[in-house]
Amino acid sequence: MLVEALVTAAVGSLVYWWVFLRNKRKVLTSEDGWWGAGQPPPGDEAEDASIRPFTVSCSQEELEDLYRRIDATRPSPSLEDSRFQYGFNSQCLSRVVSYWRRDFDWKRQVDRINQYPHYKTNIEGIDVHYVHVKPRDVPVGARTVPVLLVHGWPGSFYEFYGMLPLLVAPGNQLHLEVICPSLPGYGFSEAPHKKGFDGVCAARVFHKLMQRLGFQKFYAHGGDWGSMVTTIMSQLQPDVVKGLHINFVVSMQLNVAMVTSLLLGRRFPALFGFSELQVQQVFPALENMLAVPIRESGYMHIQATKPDTVGRGLNDSPVGLAAYILEKFSTWTDKSFKNLEDGGLTKKFSMDDLLTNVMIYWTSGSIVSSMRFYKENFRVINAPHVRIPVYVPTAVASFPNELLPTTQLWVRQKYKNLRSFTVMPRGGHFAAMEEPQLMADDLLAFISSVEEKN
Repeated sequence: MLVEALVTAAVGSLVYWWVFLRNKRKVLTSEDGWWGAGQPPPGDEAEDASIRPFTVSCSQEELEDLYRRIDATRPSPSLEDSRFQYGFNSQCLSRVVSYWRRDFDWKRQVDRINQYPHYKTNIEGIDVHYVHVKPRDVPVGARTVPVLLVHGWPGSFYEFYGMLPLLVAPGNQLHLEVICPSLPGYGFSEAPHKKGFDGVCAARVFHKLMQRLGFQKFYAHGGDWGSMVTTIMSQLQPDVVKGLHINFVVSMQLNVAMVTSLLLGRRFPALFGFSELQVQQVFPALENMLAVPIRESGYMHIQATKPDTVGRGLNDSPVGLAAYILEKFSTWTDKSFKNLEDGGLTKKFSMDDLLTNVMIYWTSGSIVSSMRFYKENFRVINAPHVRIPVYVPTAVASFPNELLPTTQLWVRQKYKNLRSFTVMPRGGHFAAMEEPQLMADDLLAFISSVEEKN
């Protein structure tokens, strides 16, 4: 009888787990934090929830200091015939710096930045900067659809400036209301003053931002770190994020399906849903999935361990800062650009846009704090958000020159409600800035499809 009872109990427990617990959706949890300087205010003191207009400024003193530092730079010659294979080529850098010093008009670019309304508001002790763009000519009675756009490193909110007019164009069927914040520690958002501010904290802060703006539900898009932050937002409050659109897939754990596809996908691509292009991108797997990422991720190891050391030098030298940032806009846009004398920088971007992004880091003095985000996010390798699936409707825009290739099979291991997987004809890591029309079209199509089903 005892054996039968134990067997019955074991079987009953197994059935209960299979029916009720196995399919129970896990929701990520997070506690409020305080990232301001010093001690948090007393518990009975309300947080300052005011929203303050903000204007990006440009002073003559700021420009004179920049020019003085540029003029005092000490060049270092590149190796013969090295192009961008050792990093940013010195001959190319000299031409970039010459344009920056003599032709680049920062005041004009500031006016371009200020064409949209900017604001700041204090959340968990730090000021969060964001751009808020509302649609024009909305018919009476029509509702707007809020969407959050989140950037990564070494980008900024400015990455989305090519997309913004496309998303809020009067002729669109959807009336999107776009909120584009700077990650804390990036650009014009205040840097956390305490250790530990990672992607979960950023996600929580952005949820509070959207709530403060009065949005009960919204869509979210992200690339690079923005992809991870918006993914975590979907895990924290899946009932609030109506849809998730990303162009960089991170935090995927290796499982049987992924390992098997890596072992057999080259010989049996149809079995795993691999296209011919994906076979070329993934295989040979040791080279494309391991060796290439290792060669391109030296910066990551530095920033995930001792960001303040290198960051201090970059914060002091505008030329060093430009080389460090713009090298990524070369190699991450197309790996083959490292074989070009000019790094292919202006094949996909204008020099004015590239330098505007650099100037956002320079004038805000945010390079060190932006690099710290790596250290905070690599403190725990197997964090809960890595293990928890995403259930909100998800769309992936897959650009062929992205840093790491991905496939639908791999994406579905984490994103359980994948609504679309668009293989783009061109584009790399900074896709929103490089191919704003492709990105905007895909985002609009995804939001439209979700809205129709709702």
